[in-house]
Amino acid sequence: MTSRAGSSRKLQGYDFYKQVLGSPKYIVGPMVDQSELAWRILSRRYGTELVYSPMIPAKVTSYGTFVEAKKRRDCNFDLRNGEEGGPEDRPLIVQFCANDPAILLKAAQLVQGQCDAVDINFGCPQDVARRGQYGCFLQDDWDKIYSLINTLHTNLDIPVTAKFRVFPTVEKTVEYAKMMERAGAQILTCHGRLREQKGQFSGLADWEKIRAVKQAVSVPVFANGNILFHSDVEKCLEFTGCDGVMSAEGNLYNPALFSGKNPEHAELALEYLEIVKSLKTKTQTSAVKGHMFKVMRPGLAVHTDLRDRLGKIRGDLTEFEAVALEMRTRMKRDQEAAEGQSIESLTKIDEATGLPVLPHWVAQPYFRPIQVRPQPPAAPTKTSRSLICKFVSELM
Repeated sequence: MTSRAGSSRKLQGYDFYKQVLGSPKYIVGPMVDQSELAWRILSRRYGTELVYSPMIPAKVTSYGTFVEAKKRRDCNFDLRNGEEGGPEDRPLIVQFCANDPAILLKAAQLVQGQCDAVDINFGCPQDVARRGQYGCFLQDDWDKIYSLINTLHTNLDIPVTAKFRVFPTVEKTVEYAKMMERAGAQILTCHGRLREQKGQFSGLADWEKIRAVKQAVSVPVFANGNILFHSDVEKCLEFTGCDGVMSAEGNLYNPALFSGKNPEHAELALEYLEIVKSLKTKTQTSAVKGHMFKVMRPGLAVHTDLRDRLGKIRGDLTEFEAVALEMRTRMKRDQEAAEGQSIESLTKIDEATGLPVLPHWVAQPYFRPIQVRPQPPAAPTKTSRSLICKFVSELM
Protein backbone atom coordinates (compact mmCIF):
# COMPACT_ATOMS: atom_id res chain seq x y z
CA MET A 1 0.00 0.00 0.00
CA THR A 2 1.70 3.13 -1.16
CA SER A 3 -0.66 6.02 -0.43
CA ARG A 4 -2.24 7.43 2.72
CA ALA A 5 -4.01 10.62 3.61
CA GLY A 6 -1.80 13.63 3.14
CA SER A 7 0.13 12.19 0.19
CA SER A 8 1.04 14.62 -2.58
CA ARG A 9 -1.23 12.85 -5.05
CA LYS A 10 -4.65 11.50 -4.16
CA LEU A 11 -5.13 8.20 -5.96
CA GLN A 12 -8.48 7.57 -7.60
CA GLY A 13 -10.58 4.73 -8.98
CA TYR A 14 -8.71 1.51 -9.62
CA ASP A 15 -5.35 3.04 -8.61
CA PHE A 16 -6.83 3.70 -5.17
CA TYR A 17 -8.57 0.31 -5.05
CA LYS A 18 -5.36 -1.58 -5.90
CA GLN A 19 -2.53 0.47 -4.41
CA VAL A 20 -4.15 1.69 -1.19
CA LEU A 21 -6.84 -0.88 -0.39
CA GLY A 22 -4.98 -3.90 -1.80
CA SER A 23 -7.72 -5.02 -4.25
CA PRO A 24 -10.13 -6.36 -1.60
CA LYS A 25 -12.82 -8.86 -2.58
CA TYR A 26 -14.16 -9.58 0.91
CA ILE A 27 -15.66 -6.56 2.62
CA VAL A 28 -17.59 -6.06 5.86
CA GLY A 29 -20.03 -3.20 5.58
CA PRO A 30 -20.89 -0.31 7.88
CA MET A 31 -23.31 -1.31 10.64
CA VAL A 32 -24.62 1.00 13.33
CA ASP A 33 -23.22 -0.08 16.72
CA GLN A 34 -21.95 -3.35 15.20
CA SER A 35 -18.90 -2.79 12.96
CA GLU A 36 -16.93 -1.29 15.83
CA LEU A 37 -13.17 -1.78 16.28
CA ALA A 38 -13.31 -5.08 18.21
CA TRP A 39 -15.60 -6.66 15.60
CA ARG A 40 -13.44 -5.34 12.77
CA ILE A 41 -10.41 -7.03 14.32
CA LEU A 42 -12.29 -10.33 14.70
CA SER A 43 -13.57 -10.19 11.11
CA ARG A 44 -10.08 -9.56 9.73
CA ARG A 45 -8.83 -12.69 11.50
CA TYR A 46 -11.27 -14.71 9.39
CA GLY A 47 -10.61 -13.46 5.89
CA THR A 48 -12.13 -9.97 5.70
CA GLU A 49 -9.93 -7.69 3.59
CA LEU A 50 -11.64 -4.31 4.00
CA VAL A 51 -13.85 -3.03 6.81
CA TYR A 52 -16.06 0.03 7.23
CA SER A 53 -16.72 1.89 10.46
CA PRO A 54 -20.26 2.08 11.80
CA MET A 55 -22.40 4.78 10.21
CA ILE A 56 -21.56 8.06 12.00
CA PRO A 57 -23.96 11.05 11.99
CA ALA A 58 -21.86 13.96 10.73
CA LYS A 59 -23.91 16.53 12.64
CA VAL A 60 -23.36 15.11 16.13
CA THR A 61 -19.69 14.48 15.43
CA SER A 62 -18.79 18.00 14.33
CA TYR A 63 -21.14 20.25 16.32
CA GLY A 64 -21.57 21.28 19.94
CA THR A 65 -19.10 22.58 22.50
CA PHE A 66 -15.54 21.27 22.35
CA VAL A 67 -16.15 18.87 25.26
CA GLU A 68 -19.47 17.65 23.86
CA ALA A 69 -18.09 17.17 20.37
CA LYS A 70 -15.03 15.33 21.70
CA LYS A 71 -17.20 12.97 23.75
CA ARG A 72 -19.39 12.25 20.73
CA ARG A 73 -16.39 11.69 18.49
CA ASP A 74 -14.83 9.24 20.93
CA CYS A 75 -18.15 7.37 21.15
CA ASN A 76 -18.43 7.08 17.36
CA PHE A 77 -14.75 6.97 16.36
CA ASP A 78 -12.09 7.19 19.06
CA LEU A 79 -9.31 9.52 17.89
CA ARG A 80 -7.74 9.76 21.36
CA ASN A 81 -6.41 6.25 21.90
CA GLY A 82 -5.02 5.81 18.38
CA GLU A 83 -6.32 2.27 17.87
CA GLU A 84 -9.16 3.10 15.48
CA GLY A 85 -7.59 3.71 12.10
CA GLY A 86 -4.21 2.62 13.47
CA PRO A 87 -1.83 0.17 11.76
CA GLU A 88 -3.90 -2.87 12.84
CA ASP A 89 -7.14 -1.27 11.63
CA ARG A 90 -6.31 -0.78 7.96
CA PRO A 91 -7.52 -0.68 5.30
CA LEU A 92 -10.49 1.20 6.74
CA ILE A 93 -13.27 3.35 5.30
CA VAL A 94 -15.19 5.61 7.68
CA GLN A 95 -18.85 6.14 6.80
CA PHE A 96 -20.94 9.22 7.54
CA CYS A 97 -24.59 10.07 7.07
CA ALA A 98 -25.43 13.69 6.37
CA ASN A 99 -27.56 16.06 4.34
CA ASP A 100 -25.45 19.23 4.62
CA PRO A 101 -22.19 19.35 2.58
CA ALA A 102 -20.48 21.82 4.95
CA ILE A 103 -21.22 19.79 8.08
CA LEU A 104 -20.21 16.58 6.32
CA LEU A 105 -16.88 18.08 5.22
CA LYS A 106 -16.12 19.29 8.75
CA ALA A 107 -16.75 15.81 10.17
CA ALA A 108 -14.80 14.04 7.40
CA GLN A 109 -11.78 16.29 7.90
CA LEU A 110 -11.60 15.17 11.54
CA VAL A 111 -10.99 11.52 10.57
CA GLN A 112 -9.22 11.72 7.20
CA GLY A 113 -5.84 11.07 8.81
CA GLN A 114 -7.14 7.83 10.42
CA CYS A 115 -8.73 6.12 7.41
CA ASP A 116 -8.21 5.42 3.73
CA ALA A 117 -11.48 6.91 2.42
CA VAL A 118 -14.72 8.46 3.61
CA ASP A 119 -18.00 6.86 2.54
CA ILE A 120 -21.38 8.56 2.40
CA ASN A 121 -24.45 6.56 3.35
CA PHE A 122 -27.24 6.83 0.79
CA GLY A 123 -28.73 3.46 1.69
CA CYS A 124 -30.10 3.51 5.25
CA PRO A 125 -33.88 2.80 5.06
CA GLN A 126 -34.72 3.13 8.76
CA ASP A 127 -37.20 5.60 10.22
CA VAL A 128 -34.39 7.56 11.89
CA ALA A 129 -32.97 8.22 8.42
CA ARG A 130 -36.37 9.33 7.16
CA ARG A 131 -36.75 11.75 10.08
CA GLY A 132 -33.22 13.09 9.63
CA GLN A 133 -33.47 13.18 5.82
CA TYR A 134 -30.36 11.14 5.10
CA GLY A 135 -29.56 7.67 3.79
CA CYS A 136 -31.90 6.44 1.06
CA PHE A 137 -34.35 9.25 1.82
CA LEU A 138 -32.05 11.56 -0.13
CA GLN A 139 -32.33 9.46 -3.29
CA ASP A 140 -34.89 11.78 -4.88
CA ASP A 141 -32.65 14.83 -4.42
CA TRP A 142 -29.86 14.19 -6.90
CA ASP A 143 -28.52 17.76 -6.70
CA LYS A 144 -28.00 17.37 -2.94
CA ILE A 145 -26.32 13.98 -3.40
CA TYR A 146 -24.03 15.39 -6.09
CA SER A 147 -23.05 18.26 -3.79
CA LEU A 148 -22.34 16.00 -0.81
CA ILE A 149 -20.04 13.76 -2.85
CA ASN A 150 -18.37 16.52 -4.81
CA THR A 151 -17.63 18.62 -1.73
CA LEU A 152 -15.61 15.75 -0.24
CA HIS A 153 -14.04 14.85 -3.57
CA THR A 154 -12.82 18.43 -4.00
CA ASN A 155 -11.68 19.16 -0.43
CA LEU A 156 -10.46 15.94 1.23
CA ASP A 157 -6.94 14.51 1.06
CA ILE A 158 -8.43 11.03 0.65
CA PRO A 159 -11.07 9.62 -1.73
CA VAL A 160 -14.81 9.67 -1.20
CA THR A 161 -16.98 6.59 -1.85
CA ALA A 162 -20.75 6.03 -1.79
CA LYS A 163 -23.15 3.27 -0.78
CA PHE A 164 -26.70 3.32 -2.16
CA ARG A 165 -29.86 1.32 -2.82
CA VAL A 166 -31.43 0.63 -6.20
CA PHE A 167 -34.50 2.11 -7.86
CA PRO A 168 -37.39 0.03 -9.24
CA THR A 169 -35.95 0.21 -12.78
CA VAL A 170 -32.53 -0.70 -14.09
CA GLU A 171 -32.39 2.49 -16.15
CA LYS A 172 -32.88 4.86 -13.22
CA THR A 173 -30.51 2.85 -11.02
CA VAL A 174 -27.78 3.09 -13.67
CA GLU A 175 -28.27 6.84 -14.14
CA TYR A 176 -28.13 7.27 -10.37
CA ALA A 177 -24.80 5.44 -10.17
CA LYS A 178 -23.36 7.38 -13.10
CA MET A 179 -24.31 10.66 -11.41
CA MET A 180 -22.41 9.59 -8.28
CA GLU A 181 -19.39 8.72 -10.39
CA ARG A 182 -19.50 12.15 -12.07
CA ALA A 183 -19.69 13.77 -8.62
CA GLY A 184 -16.39 12.12 -7.67
CA ALA A 185 -17.19 8.82 -5.92
CA GLN A 186 -14.19 6.53 -6.39
CA ILE A 187 -15.92 3.30 -5.31
CA LEU A 188 -19.64 2.56 -5.50
CA THR A 189 -21.34 -0.01 -3.28
CA CYS A 190 -24.68 -1.07 -4.71
CA HIS A 191 -27.15 -2.62 -2.29
CA GLY A 192 -29.57 -4.46 -4.53
CA ARG A 193 -32.71 -3.69 -2.53
CA LEU A 194 -35.28 -0.93 -2.84
CA ARG A 195 -35.84 1.73 -0.21
CA GLU A 196 -39.02 -0.10 0.88
CA GLN A 197 -37.26 -3.44 1.38
CA LYS A 198 -36.37 -3.58 5.06
CA GLY A 199 -37.02 -5.64 8.18
CA GLN A 200 -39.45 -8.52 7.67
CA PHE A 201 -40.07 -7.28 4.12
CA SER A 202 -36.39 -7.24 3.10
CA GLY A 203 -36.84 -9.89 0.42
CA LEU A 204 -34.07 -10.66 -2.06
CA ALA A 205 -31.54 -8.22 -3.42
CA ASP A 206 -31.57 -7.73 -7.20
CA TRP A 207 -28.21 -8.80 -8.60
CA GLU A 208 -29.37 -7.87 -12.12
CA LYS A 209 -29.40 -4.19 -11.17
CA ILE A 210 -26.01 -4.50 -9.49
CA ARG A 211 -24.58 -6.06 -12.65
CA ALA A 212 -26.02 -3.22 -14.74
CA VAL A 213 -24.33 -0.66 -12.47
CA LYS A 214 -21.00 -2.46 -12.75
CA GLN A 215 -21.21 -2.46 -16.53
CA ALA A 216 -22.13 1.24 -16.68
CA VAL A 217 -19.40 2.87 -14.57
CA SER A 218 -15.61 2.91 -14.71
CA VAL A 219 -14.87 2.92 -10.95
CA PRO A 220 -14.76 -0.22 -8.77
CA VAL A 221 -18.14 -1.56 -7.63
CA PHE A 222 -18.95 -3.63 -4.54
CA ALA A 223 -22.09 -5.80 -4.50
CA ASN A 224 -24.22 -5.93 -1.36
CA GLY A 225 -27.11 -8.31 -0.67
CA ASN A 226 -28.01 -12.05 -0.54
CA ILE A 227 -24.69 -13.17 1.02
CA LEU A 228 -25.46 -15.92 3.54
CA PHE A 229 -22.86 -18.60 2.84
CA HIS A 230 -19.35 -18.51 1.41
CA SER A 231 -20.63 -20.12 -1.78
CA ASP A 232 -22.81 -17.02 -2.32
CA VAL A 233 -19.70 -14.84 -2.55
CA GLU A 234 -18.33 -16.45 -5.69
CA LYS A 235 -21.81 -16.73 -7.21
CA CYS A 236 -22.30 -13.00 -6.70
CA LEU A 237 -18.91 -12.05 -8.10
CA GLU A 238 -19.44 -14.24 -11.15
CA PHE A 239 -22.97 -13.02 -11.84
CA THR A 240 -22.44 -9.29 -11.24
CA GLY A 241 -18.82 -8.96 -12.37
CA CYS A 242 -18.21 -6.75 -9.33
CA ASP A 243 -14.80 -6.14 -7.79
CA GLY A 244 -15.83 -7.15 -4.29
CA VAL A 245 -18.71 -8.43 -2.17
CA MET A 246 -19.88 -6.65 0.95
CA SER A 247 -21.50 -8.55 3.81
CA ALA A 248 -23.30 -6.94 6.74
CA GLU A 249 -25.93 -9.13 8.40
CA GLY A 250 -24.30 -12.33 7.18
CA ASN A 251 -21.06 -11.32 8.88
CA LEU A 252 -22.84 -10.63 12.18
CA TYR A 253 -24.06 -14.22 12.43
CA ASN A 254 -20.81 -15.71 11.17
CA PRO A 255 -17.75 -13.42 11.21
CA ALA A 256 -15.82 -16.26 9.56
CA LEU A 257 -18.10 -16.19 6.49
CA PHE A 258 -15.35 -15.03 4.11
CA SER A 259 -13.01 -17.82 5.26
CA GLY A 260 -15.50 -20.48 4.15
CA LYS A 261 -15.70 -21.82 7.71
CA ASN A 262 -18.51 -22.24 10.22
CA PRO A 263 -16.67 -22.29 13.56
CA GLU A 264 -18.26 -23.13 16.89
CA HIS A 265 -20.11 -19.96 17.81
CA ALA A 266 -19.26 -20.02 21.52
CA GLU A 267 -15.56 -19.97 20.61
CA LEU A 268 -16.14 -16.95 18.35
CA ALA A 269 -18.00 -15.18 21.15
CA LEU A 270 -15.16 -15.80 23.60
CA GLU A 271 -12.57 -14.67 21.07
CA TYR A 272 -14.50 -11.45 20.50
CA LEU A 273 -14.72 -10.76 24.24
CA GLU A 274 -10.95 -11.23 24.58
CA ILE A 275 -10.44 -8.60 21.89
CA VAL A 276 -12.81 -6.21 23.68
CA LYS A 277 -10.87 -6.65 26.92
CA SER A 278 -7.53 -6.08 25.19
CA LEU A 279 -8.41 -2.66 23.75
CA LYS A 280 -8.02 0.79 25.25
CA THR A 281 -10.87 1.88 22.99
CA LYS A 282 -14.19 1.43 24.79
CA THR A 283 -16.70 -0.93 23.21
CA GLN A 284 -20.30 0.05 23.91
CA THR A 285 -22.30 -2.47 25.95
CA SER A 286 -25.05 -2.39 23.34
CA ALA A 287 -22.55 -3.53 20.70
CA VAL A 288 -21.26 -6.38 22.85
CA LYS A 289 -24.75 -7.61 23.71
CA GLY A 290 -25.85 -7.36 20.08
CA HIS A 291 -22.92 -9.48 18.92
CA MET A 292 -23.51 -12.09 21.64
CA PHE A 293 -27.14 -12.51 20.65
CA LYS A 294 -26.39 -12.80 16.95
CA VAL A 295 -23.29 -14.97 16.85
CA MET A 296 -24.65 -17.47 19.41
CA ARG A 297 -28.19 -17.38 18.06
CA PRO A 298 -28.43 -21.10 17.09
CA GLY A 299 -27.45 -22.20 20.58
CA LEU A 300 -29.62 -19.60 22.31
CA ALA A 301 -32.64 -20.87 20.38
CA VAL A 302 -32.10 -24.29 22.02
CA HIS A 303 -30.85 -23.20 25.45
CA THR A 304 -33.33 -20.42 26.10
CA ASP A 305 -32.29 -19.93 29.75
CA LEU A 306 -28.94 -18.62 28.49
CA ARG A 307 -30.80 -16.24 26.19
CA ASP A 308 -32.70 -14.90 29.21
CA ARG A 309 -29.46 -14.52 31.20
CA LEU A 310 -27.85 -12.67 28.33
CA GLY A 311 -30.76 -10.26 28.07
CA LYS A 312 -30.42 -9.24 31.73
CA ILE A 313 -26.73 -8.28 31.54
CA ARG A 314 -26.20 -4.55 31.90
CA GLY A 315 -22.52 -4.15 31.04
CA ASP A 316 -20.24 -6.43 33.04
CA LEU A 317 -17.91 -8.23 30.60
CA THR A 318 -17.38 -11.05 33.09
CA GLU A 319 -21.10 -11.81 32.90
CA PHE A 320 -21.00 -11.94 29.11
CA GLU A 321 -17.99 -14.23 29.38
CA ALA A 322 -19.77 -16.50 31.89
CA VAL A 323 -22.67 -16.98 29.48
CA ALA A 324 -20.31 -17.73 26.57
CA LEU A 325 -18.35 -20.23 28.70
CA GLU A 326 -21.54 -21.99 29.76
CA MET A 327 -22.65 -22.03 26.14
CA ARG A 328 -19.37 -23.66 25.15
CA THR A 329 -19.84 -26.35 27.80
CA ARG A 330 -23.37 -27.12 26.63
CA MET A 331 -22.40 -27.13 22.95
CA LYS A 332 -19.64 -29.66 23.67
CA ARG A 333 -22.19 -31.80 25.47
CA ASP A 334 -24.62 -31.55 22.55
CA GLN A 335 -21.87 -32.48 20.11
CA GLU A 336 -20.94 -35.52 22.17
CA ALA A 337 -24.59 -36.60 22.20
CA ALA A 338 -24.55 -36.48 18.38
CA GLU A 339 -21.21 -38.29 18.06
CA GLY A 340 -21.10 -40.66 15.12
CA GLN A 341 -23.51 -38.64 13.00
CA SER A 342 -22.13 -36.76 10.02
CA ILE A 343 -22.59 -33.02 9.50
CA GLU A 344 -24.64 -33.90 6.42
CA SER A 345 -27.06 -36.02 8.41
CA LEU A 346 -27.39 -33.31 11.07
CA THR A 347 -28.02 -30.55 8.53
CA LYS A 348 -31.69 -29.86 7.88
CA ILE A 349 -33.43 -27.93 5.12
CA ASP A 350 -35.65 -25.05 6.18
CA GLU A 351 -39.03 -25.65 4.53
CA ALA A 352 -39.85 -21.95 4.13
CA THR A 353 -36.59 -20.95 2.42
CA GLY A 354 -35.05 -24.17 1.14
CA LEU A 355 -31.76 -23.18 2.78
CA PRO A 356 -29.64 -25.47 4.96
CA VAL A 357 -29.77 -25.24 8.75
CA LEU A 358 -26.50 -26.45 10.26
CA PRO A 359 -26.03 -28.08 13.68
CA HIS A 360 -26.85 -25.57 16.41
CA TRP A 361 -23.33 -25.40 17.83
CA VAL A 362 -21.79 -23.74 14.77
CA ALA A 363 -22.06 -20.16 13.51
CA GLN A 364 -24.48 -19.87 10.59
CA PRO A 365 -26.69 -17.33 8.83
CA TYR A 366 -30.07 -16.26 10.03
CA PHE A 367 -32.59 -15.87 7.26
CA ARG A 368 -36.13 -14.61 7.40
CA PRO A 369 -38.85 -16.18 5.27
CA ILE A 370 -39.46 -13.93 2.30
CA GLN A 371 -42.57 -11.83 2.82
CA VAL A 372 -44.24 -9.46 0.40
CA ARG A 373 -45.50 -6.16 1.75
CA PRO A 374 -49.31 -6.19 1.44
CA GLN A 375 -50.62 -3.71 -1.11
CA PRO A 376 -53.55 -1.41 -0.26
CA PRO A 377 -56.78 -2.38 -2.04
CA ALA A 378 -57.33 -0.58 -5.30
CA ALA A 379 -60.12 1.98 -5.52
CA PRO A 380 -63.20 0.44 -7.12
CA THR A 381 -63.54 1.08 -10.83
CA LYS A 382 -66.81 1.99 -12.54
CA THR A 383 -67.20 -1.65 -13.57
CA SER A 384 -66.50 -3.00 -10.08
CA ARG A 385 -68.92 -0.47 -8.53
CA SER A 386 -71.72 -1.63 -10.85
CA LEU A 387 -71.01 -5.25 -9.96
CA ILE A 388 -71.10 -4.41 -6.24
CA CYS A 389 -74.43 -2.61 -6.66
CA LYS A 390 -75.84 -5.55 -8.61
CA PHE A 391 -74.62 -7.98 -5.88
CA VAL A 392 -76.19 -5.86 -3.11
CA SER A 393 -79.51 -5.49 -4.99
CA GLU A 394 -79.72 -9.26 -5.42
CA LEU A 395 -79.34 -9.70 -1.66
CA MET A 396 -82.20 -7.28 -0.89
